[in-house]
Amino acid sequence: MRLRALYSPIAAELVVIIQLLIPSTQGVDFSPVQLPDVNLDQLGRVALTGNFDSISLYTYKQQTETAFSTNGSQALITQLPNGDFTAAAPADAYIKTMCPFIMKNGQLAGVVVGGNFTSLGDIEAQGVAMYDPSTSKITPLPGLLGQVSAVYCDQGTNTVYVGGDFKGADSTNAVAWVGMSGWANLPFAGFNGPVNAITKAPNGNIIFGGTFTGLGNTTSPQRKDQQLVNLASANISSGATTDSTGFNDPKNIVCKTSSNDGPGTTWLLEDKTPGFWRADLNFGFQPTKLRLYNTHQNGRGTKTFRFTAFPINGIMNLTYNDPVTKEEMVCDASGARCPLSDNKTLAFQDFHFYNRVGMNAFQIDISDWYGDGGGLDGIELYQDDIYAYAIPSLNEPTCSDPKLPSNSTPTGPWIVSPSGKSESQYLTVDLSPQEIQSAKASVVFQPDIKQKGNYSVTVYTPGCLADNSCSQRGIANVTGIFTEGGAPIPNQQIFQTNNFDKYDQIYSGPVDPNSENFRSTVTLTPDTRQDKSITLVAQRVRYAPTNYTDGLNGIFEFNPTQGSMLTDYSKSPFDQAGMDLQPEAIVTSLAVAGGISYVGGNLTDTNGRFKNIFSVTDGNATSLPNGGLNAQVAAFQVFGDFLYVGGNFTDTVNGSVPGLKNVAAYNTVSQSWVALGSGVRGRVNTIVPLELNITENQLETCITVNGDFDQLEAFGSAPTVPVQGFGVWVPSQENWMQNLNITTRSITGKLSTATNITDSNPLLAGSISSQGVPGAQDAVSLTSKPLALNSLGVKIQPQQVTSSMRKRAVSGQNITGAVAGLFHKNGKLNVTVIGGHFTATASNGSTINNLAFINGTGAVSGLGSGLDENSVFLALGTQADILYAGGTISGNLDNAAVNGLVLYDLAQNNFAFPQPPALGGSSVAVNAITTRPKSTQVYVAGNFDTAGSLGCPSVCMFDKGQWSQPGSGLSGSVAALMWQGNDKLLAGGNISINGNATTLANYDTKKGQWTPLDDSATAVPGPVTALTPANDAASQFWVAGKSTNGSAFLLKYADSKFHTVSGLGDQTLIQGLSMLSLNKDHDKNDLVPQSMTLLITGSLNLPNFGNASAAVFDGNTFTPFILSTSGSGSGSLSQLFSEKTVNFKSSGGHLALGFVVLIALACALGATFLLVVAGILVERYRRRAEGYQPAPTSYFDPQTSNMGRIPPEHLFGRLGQKGNAPIL
Repeated sequence: MRLRALYSPIAAELVVIIQLLIPSTQGVDFSPVQLPDVNLDQLGRVALTGNFDSISLYTYKQQTETAFSTNGSQALITQLPNGDFTAAAPADAYIKTMCPFIMKNGQLAGVVVGGNFTSLGDIEAQGVAMYDPSTSKITPLPGLLGQVSAVYCDQGTNTVYVGGDFKGADSTNAVAWVGMSGWANLPFAGFNGPVNAITKAPNGNIIFGGTFTGLGNTTSPQRKDQQLVNLASANISSGATTDSTGFNDPKNIVCKTSSNDGPGTTWLLEDKTPGFWRADLNFGFQPTKLRLYNTHQNGRGTKTFRFTAFPINGIMNLTYNDPVTKEEMVCDASGARCPLSDNKTLAFQDFHFYNRVGMNAFQIDISDWYGDGGGLDGIELYQDDIYAYAIPSLNEPTCSDPKLPSNSTPTGPWIVSPSGKSESQYLTVDLSPQEIQSAKASVVFQPDIKQKGNYSVTVYTPGCLADNSCSQRGIANVTGIFTEGGAPIPNQQIFQTNNFDKYDQIYSGPVDPNSENFRSTVTLTPDTRQDKSITLVAQRVRYAPTNYTDGLNGIFEFNPTQGSMLTDYSKSPFDQAGMDLQPEAIVTSLAVAGGISYVGGNLTDTNGRFKNIFSVTDGNATSLPNGGLNAQVAAFQVFGDFLYVGGNFTDTVNGSVPGLKNVAAYNTVSQSWVALGSGVRGRVNTIVPLELNITENQLETCITVNGDFDQLEAFGSAPTVPVQGFGVWVPSQENWMQNLNITTRSITGKLSTATNITDSNPLLAGSISSQGVPGAQDAVSLTSKPLALNSLGVKIQPQQVTSSMRKRAVSGQNITGAVAGLFHKNGKLNVTVIGGHFTATASNGSTINNLAFINGTGAVSGLGSGLDENSVFLALGTQADILYAGGTISGNLDNAAVNGLVLYDLAQNNFAFPQPPALGGSSVAVNAITTRPKSTQVYVAGNFDTAGSLGCPSVCMFDKGQWSQPGSGLSGSVAALMWQGNDKLLAGGNISINGNATTLANYDTKKGQWTPLDDSATAVPGPVTALTPANDAASQFWVAGKSTNGSAFLLKYADSKFHTVSGLGDQTLIQGLSMLSLNKDHDKNDLVPQSMTLLITGSLNLPNFGNASAAVFDGNTFTPFILSTSGSGSGSLSQLFSEKTVNFKSSGGHLALGFVVLIALACALGATFLLVVAGILVERYRRRAEGYQPAPTSYFDPQTSNMGRIPPEHLFGRLGQKGNAPIL
């Protein structure tokens, strides 16, 4: 167990901080990476399909595929030279505020970052840290316990003012970091409530805004020391204890509130011997009062003692009132031990702690005694803050007989987890999605509230690193009831993925005391919107009283040059403005523009002049036009002459300015309200500036609006735009970026704050993702001169899968986005086809579902009616101008059912008629389509049993208007097809031949027979999902899939053997394989030709890198190639498709041995022939030169010879006569 002490940094920490403040002369090195030098010339047009919102080439080492987070964590964000955004330092929770800390000498010490995080850049940092933009180094600023909501860096005084909901040093909710010295208390020691905003007024004074009614050093609770620390659950031990029966158990004095002596109620030491009494607890606490009951057993008693706190092993300073003189006295570690009276009429004696220090154990050391030895009759510890623990035994002890003690009620299979590095033990439960929906687990906290007043209520969440549960942690839903008859507060999400202990304020306001009819409660349950198994934790809830007041009301002006505090608040126009507001004002935002200060929040002027926003001008609080805004303001942002305002308002107070729906702009020059379109539907939480390339090569500052809204409202000719809490207003265009017909990068997520840094890019905070291809969703083109990704000109939005039928049969993954594509060029017909599960907008404005066509002019169109919108296209092929589109397709065309496959006439832009008879079977899916070379036969493969009335499982052939079954004995689900020459087809998947399971099978079209490929049943570890040739004949090929253990595999088949390739992470899913040519050879190896590389697409996990959507493999190393994101996670790529196929010969690849032998033989025969011909020609020339004449071609003159006319019988008639020679 570890507790955080609330004091300034120790010397060693200051050394680190001083080192941080030494400026660096070198900026962050954005390291470029060497892209693969691919040559796509022979492929013609090339494109990629997948499921992504944004995509880019991997060009800098700082790039990752990390998308914006939805688990409550954020990051410091910077922009790479290629325009992509990357996380400079991840946090495990929200980042709320930043400012550059520039010293008086002009040097940048770093950027101060505040929030409710517990780690930043994987460094433990409780709510505040310093970030060095030149080195990306994180330095925590330890000493605060809680969350930081506002920081202001004041160069003139070398001071950072920090505000929030925390305790630190001797201050609450506000403190200062001064130069290189560390934390310093402000003269007023903070506030009695949270601080939300800090700024510097035109007069140089610092303005604090928040939910407070008094200063830290002028107010105190009406009733202190309200809650007992539960010692009954502690491990009690002692030293030098008497051996007298009945007096030797140190537990005797726990839960005892009287000074009655006797066996079983008194604990004694050995005679005339010093000793100790110790308690080790299962939780941390900050005691404010110690109450001791002295013993008088046989004249014994404790005379002097000291109190030691653990784990800091420090002797605590205590104050007490002398029982005789009534004067306040001090006993401390310097030697003045604390005295305990032996007056029998004094039931107990109270000692107050001079400093508030966290501890989880303590020891009472008794050094002197009355009579024969020391001892005690009772002990109690108290604290100001009120806690209710999830573990019931840690709450207030019932033996002390409080009327309504703090308690908790856990429901469900919770187990107790050790405290580890947290401040107390806590409850843990593992929940399935079904258990989440059924609300099986909950914890109800009920604190011991003794007095009515204002309280700050905080939920404590233990860190996930200690119990190794970060990947399983989920989202808690918290609600509470705080006043009798009051409504519960709205449900609040608490993300539990924090690395270290986190503190989330869920409420600040009035709380009624406990009674027989009412108890304040806080209820923690899992958020029911989670659809995966999670781990939920519950630890404790704190109620901190803030109801005391000294006249302030949410705003305070501080003059740093004054040595003492002024308590006459009427002399400050800001303080007076707060006092003129109705009670319990909440200030959320402060800003200065044009020499005028602006204040926003949930506030109302008592004189009815304004609501929720006002300005301070010439020493007076002034209403903005139209009486301000009609509901709470949550955020300010100044840019140019405008003050941008966000919140949950809908108009001005008098309702005279339309379009101010949750966001507005106030022109500080013309002093008028300006609408941003018609606003957004839902609350705006933050407004953050962002530089974007809106016009070509021209950066301009845009205004991002972030919050809980789901659409940009329609205005003018601009339609309603659905969004996820993020909009970008372009001031120069007076429109939302989402409405502009421009090509700029896609950005998703939310921003929380930003700050400018001299000579550096602005530093952002939040959770956003952006990759570098403007307007590209789910499909992009790829070029090699230069190497680049570009939009195909069709904007695609993935659909949600609504049926288990919409899964790829082999891998079982849900399909969204673009899956398949092809280029079709035939004469003047030039069409690009994209298929998958998506919606898109056609050039005529109509909606396209799942299959899109892009013609040669760039016009985008879709299918006509007839197919179900839930259809998913997984495979495409063409024969002549007919498109064969397969997948999990259903519908009805021309009164005929369609299932698995549809034909479309690309030349006529219409469905082909008649359609093939529908495929049949359970969960019909077509995964692959290929046309047999030099034929009209189209082979269709997937998961089906019949084609029309024909039994045709797994693979079926369509030709001349009818189905045919190729071979027999094949069954199962086929995912990929590949031709090996003109007559042999290779099929991969999860298949069987005549009942024998395998993963790869050959079909011989001449023999009409299926055979398993070699030892694929044992050598290939699971179903095949992808194939690609490794040579022209495809006798060598690459194969990928998913092993039966869930991991991905990649193999090369060559020389009748499978060669395994390792190096991919277990979470990899390979969807496509392609061989590409290179301009420059890589090192020689046996797997990949030197002039080529293997492209792997899918959802890849590369060890020592992370996730990638595509990688290249040179036979030795996997290199990230393309990164993408989708929604709040990594994206994926399905496949590469091209206009032409790769030619391995022209790529410099090695030919098969048989071809090499044949070519060598042909060369030898050719050389021999040439030599013979040359010899004949030489000989003829020699003879002519020597006077030779050609011999006659006949022995007889054809004019006189009868040779040609001799009958045959005259020649051969007598051959059979014996004894006679032939007669001529």
